[in-house]
This record gives sequence, C-alpha cells and structure tokens, in this order.
Amino acid sequence: MVQSLSLSTLTTSGTTAVYGSEVVGRRHYEIVGKAHVKSGIGRQSLWHGYVSSFYFKGNPSLLRKRNLRVKAGWPFKGGDQELGASSERSETANEDILIFFFQLDLATQVQRALNLEEYEIAQQLRNKLTEVEAEILKQKEAKRGLSSKSEAQDKAISIVRLRGDLQNAIETENYALAAKLRDDISKLEAESLAASAKALAYENAQYAFRLGQKVQHKIFGYRAVVCGMDPVCCESSSWMETAQVEKLSRGSNQPFYQVLVDVYADPNLLVAYVPEENLLAPEQPDLRRFDHPYISFLFYGMDAAGDFIPIKQLREKYNRPRHEIPLNPEGDEGGGITGNKG
Repeated sequence: MVQSLSLSTLTTSGTTAVYGSEVVGRRHYEIVGKAHVKSGIGRQSLWHGYVSSFYFKGNPSLLRKRNLRVKAGWPFKGGDQELGASSERSETANEDILIFFFQLDLATQVQRALNLEEYEIAQQLRNKLTEVEAEILKQKEAKRGLSSKSEAQDKAISIVRLRGDLQNAIETENYALAAKLRDDISKLEAESLAASAKALAYENAQYAFRLGQKVQHKIFGYRAVVCGMDPVCCESSSWMETAQVEKLSRGSNQPFYQVLVDVYADPNLLVAYVPEENLLAPEQPDLRRFDHPYISFLFYGMDAAGDFIPIKQLREKYNRPRHEIPLNPEGDEGGGITGNKG
C-alpha cells in the first residue's frame, strides 16, 4: 500500500530534469514486477524522453540566461529587504504536478496493457493506480479542509469537557488548575476557529483566475500560466516565512496559485506558488509564444484569447468548469482554438 505519497515513495529510474539549478524533476516512473519485465510497458511511460532536451539544450539564449535573477523591493513599508522570484518557488507544487503526471501515466499504461490483451499486467497496473488514487484522494480531502472540519468538531467537544473541569476547579478553589484550564480552553478555541475557517474557505472558494489563464506577476514581472489553485496558502510555515506571506495585505487566507513560469522569463523558476494579490491578468489577449516543459501534458493547446485549455483530468482535479470564450463571428485567422474542449 502507498503509505505516504511523495516522489520518494514511488519507484523511479532514468533521467532527470533541471528545476532551477537543482535536480528534482524528470523521473521515469516504472511499475515494479511483471508489468515492467514482461511487456516493457513501464519503459513506455510519458516520462521517457518527455524533456529530453528540455529547454536548455538547443536554446543557447536560454543557457546564457540561466544566471538571470529577478529582484524587486517588497512593496511594503518598514523594511528594505529584497526578495527574488525564487522566494515563491515551490518544490511542493512541482511534486504535486509530477505525481499527477504519474497518475495519468498509470492510467495510460492500463489502457495500453488492455489493448495488448495483457490482462494480468493490466490488473497489476490497475491495482497500483487504485492505491495511488486512494492516497491522492485522502491528501486532497485533508487539503480541502474536510479533516479540519472534523478536527474543529473534536476540539469543540474537548472545550466543553474542559469548561466542566474549569467549573469544578473554581468551585473547589483550585485557582492554579483553573488558570491552566483557562489557558488550555483559549488555545483550543483559537485552533478550532482556525480549522473551521480553513474548512469554510474551501467550501466558499472564489478565484479571480482560472486554470490555463495567462497571468503576469505584479512584482517580478514574469509571465506564467495557472495550473493549480488553493483557496488558502497550503505551504509549510518555513516556506511562508521565506516568501514573507505575513507581509501580504491579504495574508495567507487568500487564494494561492500554482503557476508555470515562462522559461524565457526565468529558466530557474519552473513552478511557483503565488498569492492572488500578486497576479495580474493581461488587458489584451496574449498570443505570444509560451514555453514550459509541462504545458503539453496539462493543456490541449491555446485558445483564441491566448490562454491554455486544461485537460479534462486537470479540471476534475480542481473541480473547475469548462471555460468557453465567445466565437469570433469574423473567423479566427490566427489559427487559435476557439471555445474549449475536454
């Protein structure tokens, strides 16, 4: 069984991709056992050569840009510390995308095995896919605050019990115990409120940006494409400290977006986790070329407005509706895809 789903728990081999200056990325996921040995299905995963040259090889201009650093002053009073765009780089977001690729790859391998009438192999792959999907679902529910809602209810019950103990301590004039119980109650109330707020935020999430939409970073200026979203910041406390989330006008309780950064804007960044207040939508359709190694796996292509069309599985992952753009009555001569699909 998959106990804790992460890149380290998945069997990997083969090639790697460059995540900034660190090696964290392209894995060739293989299914251990008969599926790999008998038919070689594992070898034909979408990872095999998917970034064989990536964007550095064959692009000398990008190689020259690899030392580029985007810096800007943090737009808040009280402090002259400068942050780079790398402060919002998220290995967690990148890993989430890679695990999503792994899930898609397993589904593809199941279908390939069925097409080849390798039914025993198909069953093995399907079992592995079921394990992965179950773990992803569990993590998704926790992330969405369903566990937080249950946690808030548990804390409410504990608060009722402690209030009873507090009343007994006061009646017996045990004021030291009463003071301690009062502090415990206050702490639990704060934790319960935070858990309830997180659960409520997921239930009533409102997003200013959509999957596949091209955006621009207000501070660092790079172009990016939205590929994921959370109603509140779901990163670690250390990440939030590095990104100085507490200095944001809306803090951590605002939507945060996983964005793919144009490699020509910053080849070292790849995937960033950006608060909603730091993103802008272009005023005019942006039909310029956008390069990123994940684009072809997460999107069908570009629509007539210059945004990308998310694959069906990506929309289902975030429970987002299809986005339809008005058809151009005069015809689209730019060769873009009108409307949406999936």
